Amino acid sequence: MIEMTAAQIAQVTGGRTVGGAEERPAVEHVTTDSREARPGTLFVAKPGEVTDGHEYVGAALAAGAVLALAEREVRDAAGAVYPAVLVPDVVEAMGRLAAWTVAQLRAEHELTVVAVTGSVGKTTTKDLLKGVLGAEGPTVAPRGSYNGEVGVPLTVFEADARTRYLVVEMGATRIGNIDYLCRMVRPDIGIVLCVGSAHAGEFGGVANIARAKGELVEALGADGVAVLNDDDPAVRRMHTRTAAPVVFFGESPENTQPEVPAARVHASGVRLGPGGSPEFTLHLPDGSAHPVRSRLIGEHHVSNLLAAAAAAFVAGVAPERIAASLSAQGPASRWRMERTERADGVTVVNDAYNANPQSMRAALQTLAQLGRGADGAPARRTWAVLGGMHELGETSVEDHDGLGRMVVRLNISKLVAVGELARPVYDAAQLEGSWGNEATWVASAEEAEEILRHELAPGDIVLFKSSNAAGLRLLGDRVAAAGGPAHQDPAPPNDAPARGDHWRSAGPFVNAPLAAGEERP
Repeated sequence: MIEMTAAQIAQVTGGRTVGGAEERPAVEHVTTDSREARPGTLFVAKPGEVTDGHEYVGAALAAGAVLALAEREVRDAAGAVYPAVLVPDVVEAMGRLAAWTVAQLRAEHELTVVAVTGSVGKTTTKDLLKGVLGAEGPTVAPRGSYNGEVGVPLTVFEADARTRYLVVEMGATRIGNIDYLCRMVRPDIGIVLCVGSAHAGEFGGVANIARAKGELVEALGADGVAVLNDDDPAVRRMHTRTAAPVVFFGESPENTQPEVPAARVHASGVRLGPGGSPEFTLHLPDGSAHPVRSRLIGEHHVSNLLAAAAAAFVAGVAPERIAASLSAQGPASRWRMERTERADGVTVVNDAYNANPQSMRAALQTLAQLGRGADGAPARRTWAVLGGMHELGETSVEDHDGLGRMVVRLNISKLVAVGELARPVYDAAQLEGSWGNEATWVASAEEAEEILRHELAPGDIVLFKSSNAAGLRLLGDRVAAAGGPAHQDPAPPNDAPARGDHWRSAGPFVNAPLAAGEERP
């Protein structure tokens, strides 16, 4: 972080100092979590839905923080006011400090800001870019999924005078969010990955999601570059919303709209390796072609790999170095197709950080591909442990229903739907033809864990996928860390009797013969 005094912070934010803040040392680190406070920290006392950061000002200062950014005075046990800069809104003040920081860094040295948005794949693409650009110069990228009005400033504050590349992930829950973030960091390169139905309930429909994501390309000047997914029609159309030149990326060799003057990055010869990782030839705008053998899991990551390659090419990275970096990188953030091989032969794929219909379908397709085996490997029994997708609005039941039918059509061996929101997944699987102990529904992650404890067998592959609020990522961690079932026999066939009495099935009920004169309820 660029060092800042209390007086500078007050000037930038329009705040006022209290508690002798002017006499405190300069700050060189910012956090909203008092547990992360250390000498030189500015503690942001952010009010929250569950707790209020003002209650932790004393703890942060005791841990070494030199100053608080707060909305009201906070006093110690003796009644003395803690040193702070007071502002009307600490989140808005964070945004002002971040904008000032970016402007200062640009004024002092060359800085390239790359922003990534999209309904699916932001974090993976951000991680890939961090890997590619980090080999070229000091690079700052978000921790986890820091992508909002608090997370983006916290990412910016990690940058200092050495930083050459700043990668920013941008999320949105309403129109104007991304525009606000863009005015804060002024991106040079803007990547739009896709427009899906995540947060459709909050936005009021997919069209508004496209409108929000497009704010990124609208913010780019003629000296910037828009990197757009040509395989997504809603993203492709965003070329009309930007003054910047466009680079399309996609899996076909030709631009869908040849009349648009745009460079292109594409993949050819896409296949999955034995472990489910995509392999392809990367084609870049200079005409060069390079093999990429990714360590990510799932064919859907090809789009993320292409997006990262396109942005890195625009940033001036040599093509062969781009391909080499993409081939060397595996998952860098938790709970994104995170694969664990248990000692008993069970494979756990934990992708339960977040979920929407697009990412759910991609994960299920990957699970089915892994189960089929490759290059002569035997087929394996597959489990889909699925929780609910939140914030889908009026299409929620329909979207969950579609997943249950997809599970059956992909011939996934076992389905465990978890939680009330995911009940339509189970119901649809039954209507689609799931039978006996092929599918069940449970109310909680603990009930799902009990089923898996009894039923998983060596050779099985189990996928955990849900929205963050469903908590299946933690269940996936527990199952990955488990010692395995007491039985060590190979996985039984799908129609084998269940080892426990945990299965709920509509099959026998639906198909039971009716007594004379009896009607179905």
